[in-house]
Amino acid sequence: MFEDVLMDVVNRTEGGVAGLLMGFDGIPVARYVKDDMPLDVDTVGMEYSVILKDIRRAAEMLETGVAREISIQAEKMTTVIRLLSDEYFVAIALRPDGNYGKARFLLRTQGTKLLNELV
Repeated sequence: MFEDVLMDVVNRTEGGVAGLLMGFDGIPVARYVKDDMPLDVDTVGMEYSVILKDIRRAAEMLETGVAREISIQAEKMTTVIRLLSDEYFVAIALRPDGNYGKARFLLRTQGTKLLNELV
């Protein structure tokens, strides 16, 4: 089920190349990578999970509320991350010219479906 949702989000997003559902402990729950992409999404997710923990702590310390979404725009890839709970997040990797807005929308709407299946 999780892989189907990730595949749907990636394939419905122009420029989408991979999707990942992961725990903040760095353990992947599910992943989907398009066939033509040599991307180690597990390693990317593990590295970003460390950064996400710091962002969550900073938001709490600054009393800005709970962090919900983070995006990282690099030269070769944009990653949009949606925090689902205190334990899980979902991410989509896009080509730099990918449809960032659609990725955000689909992660927000499909993230609820993923969270409901996790609990």
